[in-house]
Amino acid sequence: MIEYIRGILDELTPTQATIEAHGVGYLLNISLNTYTALQGKGEARLFVYESIREDAWTLFGFATKQERELFLMLISVSGVGGNTARTMLSSFSAPELAGLIMEGNERMLKTVKGLGAKTAQRIIVELRDKVVSLGIAATSPSGEPSNTAAAPNSEVYNEAFEALKMLGFPPAPVAKTVKAILKDEPSAPVEKVIKMALKML
Repeated sequence: MIEYIRGILDELTPTQATIEAHGVGYLLNISLNTYTALQGKGEARLFVYESIREDAWTLFGFATKQERELFLMLISVSGVGGNTARTMLSSFSAPELAGLIMEGNERMLKTVKGLGAKTAQRIIVELRDKVVSLGIAATSPSGEPSNTAAAPNSEVYNEAFEALKMLGFPPAPVAKTVKAILKDEPSAPVEKVIKMALKML
């Protein structure tokens, strides 16, 4: 399995990127978020998902591991294929999409082209709890922090969440605890957040 491809960014469009690595050009399907992250770069590293079928071998590329993990969660839902998942990740950023799923915002999910009400409901039901495990500092599409998600300082939140998760604590209580700490002390450094969380979990 290909974990990531690093090389020269040979071609870039809003839907595809070609990366040349060791003389081989890899064509990867990308979201608009990844396209934005790659603009202006001469070299790039994209995390990869390989979609292998009898009639096609397609590579999907992601600027971050979190975007790839969210993509994998989406395609695990019946009725959501690779292209639909990519469209969802082009319509919303990963934090926005995570926020919509956590909030159960079916109305906004249905605005994605090709996504019906039943599939939107399945996504919410099947992924609401799983999305928490990604540790994404979820926001609403307006840019406001999601009520059910993370905290004012998303970078500190993400680092603290990952560290505590690696220490063996369950994702849901970790997310709730770190959010509460950063709500009370938004400027707290990650080390302090982790120490406080360890006393609370």
